[in-house]
Order: sequence, then C-alpha cells, then structure tokens
Amino acid sequence: MTEAPAAHRPLRVGLISLGCAKNLVDAEIMLGALLQSGLEITNDAARADALIVNTCSFIDAAQEESVDAILESNAVRDARNRGQGLIVSGCLPQRFRDELPNLLPEVDAFMGIDQVAQVSDIVKRAVARRAEKTQQQPSSNIHPPTSKERVVARISKLEKDHAPSGREREKTFRGTDRFGRTKTVVAPNSKGPLPAAGQAPLIEVHSRPTFIPDFATPRFRLTPRHFAYVKIAEGCNHPCSFCIIPRMRGSHRSRPQADIVAEARALIAEGVREINLISQDSTYYGMDLRPNASRAISSPEKFLAAARSLSAGGTTLCALLRELNALPGDFWIRLLYTHPAHWTDELIRTLAECPKVARYVDIPLQHIHDNMLERMRRETSRQHIVDLLRKIRTGVPGITLRTTFIVGFPGETDACFNALLEFIRETRFERLGVFAYSREEGTRAGAMAGQIPDAVKRRRRRLAMAEQHKIAAQASKVFVGREIKVLVEGQADAARWQSANVSSWEHGWLRDGKPAHPLRAAGHVLVARGEADAPDIDGRVYVRGRLPVGEFATVRIVGHADYDLLAEPL
Repeated sequence: MTEAPAAHRPLRVGLISLGCAKNLVDAEIMLGALLQSGLEITNDAARADALIVNTCSFIDAAQEESVDAILESNAVRDARNRGQGLIVSGCLPQRFRDELPNLLPEVDAFMGIDQVAQVSDIVKRAVARRAEKTQQQPSSNIHPPTSKERVVARISKLEKDHAPSGREREKTFRGTDRFGRTKTVVAPNSKGPLPAAGQAPLIEVHSRPTFIPDFATPRFRLTPRHFAYVKIAEGCNHPCSFCIIPRMRGSHRSRPQADIVAEARALIAEGVREINLISQDSTYYGMDLRPNASRAISSPEKFLAAARSLSAGGTTLCALLRELNALPGDFWIRLLYTHPAHWTDELIRTLAECPKVARYVDIPLQHIHDNMLERMRRETSRQHIVDLLRKIRTGVPGITLRTTFIVGFPGETDACFNALLEFIRETRFERLGVFAYSREEGTRAGAMAGQIPDAVKRRRRRLAMAEQHKIAAQASKVFVGREIKVLVEGQADAARWQSANVSSWEHGWLRDGKPAHPLRAAGHVLVARGEADAPDIDGRVYVRGRLPVGEFATVRIVGHADYDLLAEPL
C-alpha cells in the first residue's frame, strides 16, 4: 500500500486516456490544468492519489474497453492503494451520466466534456470523498467487485430502453437552432439503489456540452515534440443515423481563427513540424460563426449557399488554412475529418495553393450505394461523391485520399455491398479503412429493420480489406525510386519491426529480381512518415541510417511492403 496524501506535498494524479485524437486533446487539457494548479502528474498508477480514466463511448467495443480500464484500475487500487480517488471522464459519463453512478459504485467522481478545465477541483473533492469512505470501512473493500459483463450488458440496454425527448423525435433536430441549447448539471437518478449516505460519487456532467478550448487553456501535450493535434472545433450538427457523437459532444462550435493561429504559432516555436487540424467535421469550421447562423445546412446545396453568402473576410476553413500557411517556418498542416457534403471549389484551390498544407485529405465516405447513403443520412449521393473526388484529384495533383467505409449497415444487400467493392476497385484510394457496422442503441440506425448478422459483417469487411490490400501494395510500389520528404519519428524498435512485417520486404525484393537486403541486420533503422501518412493511422517509412529525430529529411525509396516503404537517406 502506498503512502497516503501528505500535507507536505501536492496530490499526485495519474491519467489513462482512451479513444480518438479529440479525446487525447481533452486529456492534454486536463493535465495542463492539473499542473497549473500545482498538482503532480505520475505515470505510476499505484503511486497516484487520484487516477483519471478518460473514456470513449463511440461504439460498443470502445465502451467495453472503457469499462475494462475502470474496473482494472479499481482492482489495482484495492490491492495497492485503497485511498486513491478514481475519476471517470469523457464520453462514457457524458452518454450515461444518470446511470453510471449505480453501475460503477467504485468511482468517486464522474465528469463530462465541459469540466476538463476544472479537473483540479474535481480531483481534490474526489480524493476527499475517497478518504471518507476508507475511514468508514478501513479493513475491507468498500465495494464488492463489479461484474464487467453486467455493466456492459446494462449499458447496451440503457439506450435501447431510452425514451427519446420531443427534440430527439424530430427528424431534423440536429439541424435546428434548438439543438444543443440546454446545459444542466445532473445527479444520479432514482432508479436502482443509491449509494449509502456519504458515499455518493461527485457528478459534474452537463447534459449538452458547450466547452471549446482556447489558446489560454492550459495544456500538457502527450504527443511527441514534433507533431501536435489542434482542435479547431467541437461537436457536430450532422444527422448521420449511425452516430451518437452529437448527443455526447453537443452541437458544432468553432474556435476563433485568431486563437487557432496563435496556438499554431506557439507550437511551431516549440519545434512542432506537423500540425494536425481536428474536429468532428473540419469542413464545417466557421459556418456557425455567421451572423444569425442556421444549423440546417448539412446538405451540399444548403452548405454551398451558406458559404457563398459569407461576407469578405469571414471565418472559413479556407481562410484558416491560408493564414496558417503564411506562418514562418518549415512545417506541415494536415487536414483531418472532412465531410464530403461540405467541400467547395475554393477549398480545393486553397489546398493546391498552400504548399505547407499536406497533399493529404481524410474524407470519410461511409458508403457509395445511394440507398445506403440515404439510410445513413449522409446528405450525399453517389454522383456527388464521384464528382467531388474527380475535382479534388484534378485540382490537387498527387494528393493522397484517405477514406473509411461501413459495411453491414442495416439494409445493406449483396448488391449494395458489391457496388461498394466495385467502387473501391475503380477509385483506388491510397488509404482506406473498413469498419463493420456497430449497432448503437439511441441512434436512428439502431432501431432500423434489416440488421445484418455479425458473421456477414465480418465477411464483408474481410472482402473489402482484401480489395484494398491489393491496391495499397500497388500504390506503395509506385514510390520505389522516388525521393520524398519525411518527418523522422524515432528509432524503429522491435515492436515496430514486427508490425511492419519486415520479411515481406525481403520477399518483395526477391520477386522484383533484386538481391534481398539483410533487413534484420541492417543496424540503425529509423521510422518516419511521409506527407501521405497521418500519425497512428497510416503507413510508415523505414529508413536505414541516421537522421535527426523530429526533423524533416529527404530520403530515397528503395523498397516497399504492402503499406510501408523502405528508404535510405540521400
């Protein structure tokens, strides 16, 4: 058992963050706020006076991972540090704020999206509440072990039994001005047994988040020194039938452009070489800042009309990219999470005319069959998507297109799926991911007829990824012999070698009639990324030689795997 919090030292706090890059930024803000308040951060959970689990609740698998992390953290606490406060933050309490206190009595505090900057006060109060509990029950576990299966099953049932409010019953509520205008602090409901007096958890969760960070918000970056994520907006106004994010994260709200530029300028001064712009829908950036802005502009036609009505000098993604591009220094700007309904000709011109903006676009399409796009409420048609991709590739030569598709969506017939396979073969995306549909109760799609069996979803995903595997290998081969600019990430350790499937390079060189290189005995090998590869999700460039880490370098591509490249310094 570790030492109890002492008056002569500040509280020590540990943090586990799950989920996407947007969640990671929330974790960075919490750490920044804790440090600014004089608290200590520790990587040793057993030594922490408080542990924060920053959760994800996007799909069932993410929820299960979050519950796992919470219960495992509690088990470690019971074994080694019973006085430790346990705080759960992020999307899980945001989504199930009324029910979690009864499902997870081990937790001392729940906090939502809006509270990330107030985390220090919540941590102190959670530690105090935990101290009261341990004083009342000093010699045994305060709560019997919670069954993970019970929690996961109950969470799955909660949304299924959820009675939608009047606003949620409206077909277009996410596109109306009424969406996202509530902000209340909630407490445990009366369903089920409440915790004993003095043991009720602290609950700080607004039912509809409104928080958006700014440059003045404290932040402690968790990414390597050479790249950073910059959140340009929060929330989403889209009506996608499969997605729960607008209910968890609230309506779309953009940061002021000057504030984003100030953050980018500071990051560049710190040595950042890649700025990754993130939000739920980056192409919607700035549209909510219009005078008397209406949220009902999800379709391409309404969005284009709204964009054209902007006055000169209005805040848009194009204006933001151009101002960032004008900042001094050698760096990349990477645009992530764009929506196909919100592209304009001006955005394509901006990408082409801004050399610091990476020739890389993340544009999740989700499907291509018109019936599926309509059921998904994606606001786009097949023809719109085909025309858009053609314009992007024509307007920005050499651009890398990354997309994602969902297979096994309710009502997806064999004909719909085969149309998707044919589209993948024809379009030849440089980067592509495929997800099996996850039925999320509380979404429109979750209640649809025609749900697809899990075995069919898995088979379709395997078939789609097999098609992309062929395309990716051919796309990688095209790079052999070229000289490209890369950002050096660090030394390639054994885990990275294994994930890269190094032996496939040897086989590839043999197939090409060239002698196999002794890759495993190659000595110093670095891992880097090219302009066509985003952090964590795309391929890598493995460089044999020595180059400065965290800096740009020019290398020659001498070999390839299916998704990765092998290079040598010039």
